[in-house]
Amino acid sequence: MRRVYATIVFIPLFYGLVRYLPPFAFFLLVLAAGTVALGEFYRLYFRDRSLLPTTAGGFVGLSLLLSGAQWPDLLPERAFLLAALLLILLTPLVLQTDIRRSLIDSAVLVFGILYIGLTLSYLPLTRSLTGGAFLIFFLILITWTGDTGAYYTGTLCGRHRLAPRISPKKTVEGLIGGLIASVMMAHVARIWFVPAFSSLDCWMLGTLLTVAGVMGDLAESLLKRSAGVKDSGGLIPGHGGMLDRIDSLLFTGPAFYYYVMLVKS
Repeated sequence: MRRVYATIVFIPLFYGLVRYLPPFAFFLLVLAAGTVALGEFYRLYFRDRSLLPTTAGGFVGLSLLLSGAQWPDLLPERAFLLAALLLILLTPLVLQTDIRRSLIDSAVLVFGILYIGLTLSYLPLTRSLTGGAFLIFFLILITWTGDTGAYYTGTLCGRHRLAPRISPKKTVEGLIGGLIASVMMAHVARIWFVPAFSSLDCWMLGTLLTVAGVMGDLAESLLKRSAGVKDSGGLIPGHGGMLDRIDSLLFTGPAFYYYVMLVKS
């Protein structure tokens, strides 16, 4: 029930922010969500060590990466990536950490920025397209529908494990239920938001985003299982941490952007 309450509160706030505020407001929302998720990711590895310096360095790198997507004409994308990389490589020198762990620490710092920042950067890229606000609504709605459909179908009639070593609760029946729900919602959502999409687009996107969402969910489950934790955090009642909420979106965002650019451009 807490999952439902959190969703009811979030939906109108999100709609108003994306629909009526300038793109910069959406950029700040993505940056805030990415920062929280990045802090949760670093906690999986750094555990008891101080997260403030690590998250601060990651925040700067994340900001540079997202800024490259929000303002692509400001600096070339390579410049943002290079700046983020140099920052992370120099962080162990500033923090004076154990030199025997500096290589792994730097690798985790860089991976966190790429895993969360690079994937989230496709959201402001999508928002900048013609009709970007409605494309964002379509993407979020289909991603959420696929997650919800898979969750309830798997809970009610799940029998065959999809990836038992990574996520024992994921089932083949849940995947099928999420796929059916996504395709149905895509046909409804295109009437509201993107009438230029055809019925074939709805079938393609419903399938593509469901599969991408499951891959994103399994990827985060693998990271959490390797760290020995169930949830990345407890920020959102009934949903776990921020990373638990956006794990599917990290994969559906890029998939949707490239579909729109390559198929519908």
